[in-house]
Amino acid sequence: MRARPFFLAALCLAAIPACACHLRMASESWPPYIYSGESGEPAGADVELAQAIIREAGCTLEVVPELPALRREILFRQGKLDLMLAASRTDERRRYARFSAPYRHERVGLFAATDKLPQFAKIDSFDAIVRQRIAVLAPRAGWYGPDYARAAAAQDAGAWRNTFGTFRQGIQMFRAGRAELIMGDAAALQHEARQQGVALTALPYVPFSAPVHLMLNASSTTQEQLARINNAITRLEQSGALATIRTRYGLH
Repeated sequence: MRARPFFLAALCLAAIPACACHLRMASESWPPYIYSGESGEPAGADVELAQAIIREAGCTLEVVPELPALRREILFRQGKLDLMLAASRTDERRRYARFSAPYRHERVGLFAATDKLPQFAKIDSFDAIVRQRIAVLAPRAGWYGPDYARAAAAQDAGAWRNTFGTFRQGIQMFRAGRAELIMGDAAALQHEARQQGVALTALPYVPFSAPVHLMLNASSTTQEQLARINNAITRLEQSGALATIRTRYGLH
């Protein structure tokens, strides 16, 4: 049976004709940012933040059923999805996307099993990881900083990198001994590790930390829509509404 799309901010502002600003995105499993709530509808920090921003902008957001990360990326590039959450700006993405003002901060962490942390505590780069031939688990898709991007080919050449599609899968692979370190969004990895009873501790080295943005498809959205979203973010930051949501989830 085909899943029914879920609508956030379903009402348009009266001054905006025919809900002219309608955005489509795919759901994903990425707690605490986005996950299925008790009623089956998307929930989580990024959902609440996006809901507040889209409503303030007078737009609507259609969330279609969950897709694998790579499939979601392909459909976005093809213009079949209009919006992706928590995006980092990169030169490659600028060719096919436009970015909102930041709406929260992202921290990528590199983690070891707590009882094995001392042997990795002096790592200060992915080059060091390659030199020491340390196996790492990392998300299959996404941007995790220039240091990681530079070292990825060398890791693959030496078969020192394994990838995962979801954080649940990543922690399961880590528990099974597929790598000595695991990398990804710090809050998401810690959340899933707690769910599975895995004791993880972050290394002092932080691979990447930066603001994240709403990423709009450049071919299926307009600059005017982006301006409305940016104005909404500005107003909600000034009122403290976005900070209230971030604080509730322990984010910045």
